[in-house]
Amino acid sequence: MHEQITLTTPALLFSAISLILLAYTNRFLGYASLIRGLHEKFIANPNELLKGQIANLRKRLYLTKNMQILGVGSLFLCVGTMFLIFVGEQTIAVWVFGIALIMMIASLGISIYEIQISVRALDLHLGDMEHDTSVIKKD
Repeated sequence: MHEQITLTTPALLFSAISLILLAYTNRFLGYASLIRGLHEKFIANPNELLKGQIANLRKRLYLTKNMQILGVGSLFLCVGTMFLIFVGEQTIAVWVFGIALIMMIASLGISIYEIQISVRALDLHLGDMEHDTSVIKKD
């Protein structure tokens, strides 16, 4: 099996990977801001609800880190693929590009999992607000 790919094949992924990495970075920065805010709340008033939120954010933060590492690795291997094509190592280039694609698939898969965790966490907050009658004023 001898597949042919050109320099433009891995180059096509550059813009997609760059946008995905930008989204991952924005997610990471959002978590950093939330964690700093939770830290201040926890120092002022430690409680079990905050401990749960902290554990959830830690898990999401590490998932985001892994998404970023896989995304950057995929971009790195795309560049490596282009170099291999440039020096005439077509067969190795096909395999390296295949690994880059697998890494990107893994990154996106982790992203889907992280989104599900985020939605569950927000749903718990919505449930708390729906059931907390002490905040609702009665006429």
